[in-house]
Amino acid sequence: MKKVERKYYLDSVVESMGNSMIKVITGIRRCGKSYLLNTLFYDYLLDNGVEKNQIIKVNLEEEQFQELLKPGALSGYVRERLKSDKLNYVFIDEVQKAPDFEAVLSGLNNLPNVDVYVTGSNSKFLSSDIITEFRGRGDEIRVHPFCFREFCQAKRDGGETDTAKMWREYMNFGGMPLCLSFTTEEKKAAYLKGLFDEVYFVDIKERYGIENDTELGDVVNALASSVGSLTNPHRLAQYFVGAGVKNITEAEIKKYIDCLMDAFLIQKAERYDIRGKKYLSTPSKYYYADVGLRNVRLNFRQQEVGHLMENIIYNELIMRGYNVDVGVVEANIVEDGRNLRRQYEIDFVCNQIDKRYYIQSAFALADEAKVTQETQSLSRVADAFQKIVVVRDDIRPYRDERGIMFVGLIDFLLKPEIMG
Repeated sequence: MKKVERKYYLDSVVESMGNSMIKVITGIRRCGKSYLLNTLFYDYLLDNGVEKNQIIKVNLEEEQFQELLKPGALSGYVRERLKSDKLNYVFIDEVQKAPDFEAVLSGLNNLPNVDVYVTGSNSKFLSSDIITEFRGRGDEIRVHPFCFREFCQAKRDGGETDTAKMWREYMNFGGMPLCLSFTTEEKKAAYLKGLFDEVYFVDIKERYGIENDTELGDVVNALASSVGSLTNPHRLAQYFVGAGVKNITEAEIKKYIDCLMDAFLIQKAERYDIRGKKYLSTPSKYYYADVGLRNVRLNFRQQEVGHLMENIIYNELIMRGYNVDVGVVEANIVEDGRNLRRQYEIDFVCNQIDKRYYIQSAFALADEAKVTQETQSLSRVADAFQKIVVVRDDIRPYRDERGIMFVGLIDFLLKPEIMG
């Protein structure tokens, strides 16, 4: 596989150069954080006149650097290699493995000729305690698995031209970068399964002292089955009781979910009352960071295209930098002569500073009844922000008389500018 530029992320790192902050590159394990830092950004520096001896690389997962996991060793190693008469770029992979890494980073960042870049696979790496230690000097750059646009770039570089075929592969096996290097479906599936068994579960168990693989796996599978559906620990506990798994308590389920979110495996979309302008505490929706990881947990069963499509759109919006919630619109209606209060759901409410979009994911719009069903929630939002229905079918983008935009899924994923 040829080098995938990942321009969005590289531009984010370049824009952060020399800003006196510690650049913290986060994301799920094996999504390309180290590649971004040690290949793409490293090559960028060399291409722009930085000499190799100005760049100090440390990967705390590699055997040669295990001695640096001792207290004080990491700081000493880096400081010994600094060039006093030049600007030094310090790259540290998986820095959270080092003891007292907060103090190490703050100390290095205080030096006048050091620009610090680190990677981490744990969301608590940016917890309130660490942010306090950095004193506002932590600049997070979040990296995700390949979006569909990057996936297509990589496949086209390898000679593939059939977009429909690329979509089917992406929907099944997702966008974990290394997965693209395998040529058979069996090897792709084995690689994704290995990530769970040999990387993610090992990390989570080690970090939190979890001993029960079965319970953790049951929660992972239940969340995989419920992608696109509202759920919470209470509902999952009831599900387990119904399935005969009676020993997983609601508190334990919440703990497992928190662990999975901490490892960036899943993300939660909370419900937001659009008219009341408030968050609704529960239930929520959970989406996998990569649909291939989701699918392998279910042995590629339950391949509901609508749910996978929704997960992929969610990931795309997060990658584009939006805060994404599930929208709720309450309205009074008359049904069978009765006055009712009903809630209508909008799949995604996307916010980015002063921008907002309301987005509905629709597998197909076979007739006017289906169009009405998919747009009734959007029609009940009175503000002027853009409303979009993303349709699985390959359609030419258009707006109806209400101003609602309809766009095909592939266009939406490949052309970010379509959102305006």
